[in-house]
Parts: sequence; structure tokens; C-alpha cells
Amino acid sequence: MAVKLHSTSGGAGPDLVLLHGLFGMGNNLGGVARALQSHYRVHSVDLPNHGRSGWMDGADLPTMGDCVRLWMDHHGLASAHFLGHSLGGKVAMQLALSHPARLEALVVADIAPVAYPSSHDAIFTALDAVAAAHCGSREEASQLMAGHIAEEGVIQFLLMSLQRGADGSYAWRFNLEGIRRDYAALRAAPAGSAPYQGPTLFIRGGESDYIREEHRQAILGLFPNANLKTMPGCGHWLHAERPSLFNSVARRFLDSQSS
Repeated sequence: MAVKLHSTSGGAGPDLVLLHGLFGMGNNLGGVARALQSHYRVHSVDLPNHGRSGWMDGADLPTMGDCVRLWMDHHGLASAHFLGHSLGGKVAMQLALSHPARLEALVVADIAPVAYPSSHDAIFTALDAVAAAHCGSREEASQLMAGHIAEEGVIQFLLMSLQRGADGSYAWRFNLEGIRRDYAALRAAPAGSAPYQGPTLFIRGGESDYIREEHRQAILGLFPNANLKTMPGCGHWLHAERPSLFNSVARRFLDSQSS
């Protein structure tokens, strides 16, 4: 079962679809979108159970990929360039493996095509605390999360998905319980019947452990035409930590596939 996906679009040129990470929304990649809109028609999509998109059960990687494919059909996109960060990179990889003709080129930001161990216990605890408190301000929510999450950048990222209800209290835009139920499936590796032969760029943060040397075999096994670029001095949020460099690397690759 597919759900309706929310998206925003801007710019002119070849179509480029941006997919955000876990607990995020399309706005998280707003800096990337603005930087690339001068040369691309950029579509920022909220994944199922995230942002303003519909909620669903069983939102594993193949299902999310199908939702994006149906969104493309609805918007008349036979194919497009894709750029995905973290979970969004996994969904884009899954779409490439399942429906390779729908991608012109693929940029994957700081995620590998492997299964990852559970690593979000503190975040789930913080999200639950905010949900139970019915906070009256973002400051209150921030203070609650600070008791569980040390990284201020992660707290600010999560606060982007906090919305104020009619009663004045704040709640999460994303489907917290749905994400919790599907968490193991979202940590799984993307898979397909054959490797994706299209042009692919993996960009890793030099200080991040999401893409490690031991992942190279898995990357090249599924994406044999992949290149790997490292951005020094960056962690997992490389597009936010060094935006000019990230946008330059991504655009240089996309431009080389658009000429």
C-alpha cells in the first residue's frame, strides 16, 4: 500500500529528487535544494511517515521506494537524478536496484548499502519524553531532549519536525510509533536482483563511521560504477557542516551526468 507523499519543487533544468534522513523531512535538505535550483528542477520529498507525507504500516525500504516511484508517476517524472542522505540514501539505493530505469544518476550521502545495528535508543527516549510532555514551547522540548541527547545539532535537527497543534502544545510531525515498529526494517540493507549499473557517487564524512573501508566491497558489489568521495572534517551531517563543499561536490558529479 502506497501513501501520498508531500513534496516541494523549485528551479529549472533536469529533475533532481532529494530524499532526507530518518526523523527528518524535505526541508532538512533546503540548503542543497537552494544551491542546485539554478541548474536543476529540484523536488524535495517527505518520505512516508515523515514530514507532511501520509502515514503507513510496514514502511520498509522496498515499500518506501515504491512510494517514491508512484510519486514520480503522479508528477510525470519518467526518470530523475537522485540525492539521498542517510535513510534517504538507502531509499534511493533501493529504488535504483528495483527500478534502475527511473534514475539518471545517484548521489548517496554518508550511508552504505549494509545493515546497521540499532543506534537510536537515546533519540527514541528523547522523542518519547517530548511526546508525553505535550510541551508548550520549543525551548521546553529542547531542554527535555538535552537530558538524553548530547549533540546540540541533533536536537536542532529533530526540532525541525516539531509542530504546534490547535491546543497550543507541540507534537512530532513524523509517525513516531510507525517508525519504531519499522525500525529494524529501515536498518536493513537495500537489495535487488542485479546491481545498479548507473553512475553513482557516495560522499562520506571524514569523521563519520557510517561508511567505512569494510563497506567498499558491498558498495561496489551493488553499485559497480560508484565513486567514493570523502569530505574531511565532517560527520554524518556533512551537507550541513560544510554546505559549500558538499553542494560543489554533488553538483560537479550531477553536471557531469547531465551534459
